[in-house]
Amino acid sequence: MNWQHLDTQMKTFSARLTSEVKLTPEMAEKLATSIAADVRFLSPEHKVEIRAASPVPLQDRLAELQAFQGWMDQAHTVRNNPSVTRAQVLSQNYICFVYLPEACFRVLSKVCPSGSAAKKCAQFLSNNPVRAFRNAVAHSNWTYRADFGAIIYWARKGSDPDEALQKFEVEQNDLSFWQAVSRCVAYAAYSNL
Repeated sequence: MNWQHLDTQMKTFSARLTSEVKLTPEMAEKLATSIAADVRFLSPEHKVEIRAASPVPLQDRLAELQAFQGWMDQAHTVRNNPSVTRAQVLSQNYICFVYLPEACFRVLSKVCPSGSAAKKCAQFLSNNPVRAFRNAVAHSNWTYRADFGAIIYWARKGSDPDEALQKFEVEQNDLSFWQAVSRCVAYAAYSNL
């Protein structure tokens, strides 16, 4: 499979991929291609481990991602409809931050080689601040900022369940970056298993 289209889409985030995810400039320039190669060249044992980590067959997970992309493409054609926009935000946040970490990123961060683009991206998507946002989405602890330019959410900084929830905001440009990385990792990984 040729990943040039997705690589081109992700190039807009190259600076953030190198500074925040700690990818090399070469990885950031061809993110989907790098992740696809990382997964394609895993040992057969690691590929079995990835498949075994999910009770849902991976081809079904890929089909869900493709259906989700169809929904997103359709939703983008509807303008000035708050109901569609809110449904889009709900589905995108669930897929990118609840569904995919559980189904894909945790096992990738475990089995992919140190220093690989797949491992670095999977770890970035599994750790704070993305992890805190994921928990807020999963537990319904979020709302829109009054100007709709950000999402306000409440999460714990650590993993102690007795820790008080703290208030955070994620601006749209940060959310778009996290979502793009999430979708890129999942497409490239699932397509190469």
